[in-house]
Amino acid sequence: MRRVIAAVALAVLSLGLTGCGYNTLQQQDEAVKAAWSEVVNQYQRRADLIPNLVATVKGFAAQEQSVLVGVTEARAKATSMQVTPETLNDPAALQKFQEAQGQLGSALKSLLVVVERYPDLKSDANFRDLQAQLEGTENRITVARNRFIEADQTYNTTVRQFPSNLTAMLFKFAVKPNFTVENEAAIAQPPTVDFGAPATPAPAPTPVPTPTS
Repeated sequence: MRRVIAAVALAVLSLGLTGCGYNTLQQQDEAVKAAWSEVVNQYQRRADLIPNLVATVKGFAAQEQSVLVGVTEARAKATSMQVTPETLNDPAALQKFQEAQGQLGSALKSLLVVVERYPDLKSDANFRDLQAQLEGTENRITVARNRFIEADQTYNTTVRQFPSNLTAMLFKFAVKPNFTVENEAAIAQPPTVDFGAPATPAPAPTPVPTPTS
């Protein structure tokens, strides 16, 4: 009889947890962690491309020392940060990680601007391969960031809504920080790395009227 009562109690408890949103919170929490892991993976993919990119640029433009050092230092700072699922519960740590990645992105943009001065570098096969990989990685970063933002917003909405907010308090499901930027639309755009487009032709000069005698 005790086993029957225990089984019934367990079934009632399971139904109660389902109805109060516990299972939903658990699933959404895991979804946020999975989305975050993909963000980290794509940032790491970008970091792995940088040493070869810097070495290739240096082979053609060693005099651009300040830009090359800037990219190298920004990469070192970004990759030195420890990011774990627990980072999602620490707004300060997430902000530092975001800032470091933003600085690396800015350094890369500066490097790509410098490349415009070196036609031989732009036509180098190795550089163009790295360029294509970087462009693809930047697109993946944008997609991963957007998926993380959506997963995080969905989870946070459930944490705040009634009656699931009561379950969240009971089982310590806290609101998670999200990416915050001054210009979300601007940062979501990957940097332009297509050097194959032809230059915009200069406007034709205005014809000078011939004076009449």
